[in-house]
Amino acid sequence: MTSTTAPTRVCFQLLVKPELLDEYIARHTPVWPEMLEEIAASGRRNYSLFLGEGGRLIGYYETDDDEAAQAYLTASAVAAKWEAEMGRFFIGLDGRPDQAATPLAEVFNLGAQLDAARAATPSTPNESTAS
Repeated sequence: MTSTTAPTRVCFQLLVKPELLDEYIARHTPVWPEMLEEIAASGRRNYSLFLGEGGRLIGYYETDDDEAAQAYLTASAVAAKWEAEMGRFFIGLDGRPDQAATPLAEVFNLGAQLDAARAATPSTPNESTAS
């Protein structure tokens, strides 16, 4: 599906149990091929996970329709199996990790601010080429 609007950027946070960090990393190197295909089929792209100190996990992806992507994964038997296995890795999580992660508010985006700044600045003809 091609969209004429900017994609939705989604960032979320989870906390991995410190005693399970090595196993969590091993489960993602690599992720099941069929789960990778389901994520892509849902419409999520540029999906990354970043692991910080103390098990702080930050995830990021882009999508044209996050509600549709979420619904697709909710209905997926592959995703349900993956999430059921992954749930034990997280602290303070109630529900499937893909549905219960804490979303983060975007407060800055370089591309969006550059576009806005450029749109607000009137362009002036290049004086060296004026006749």
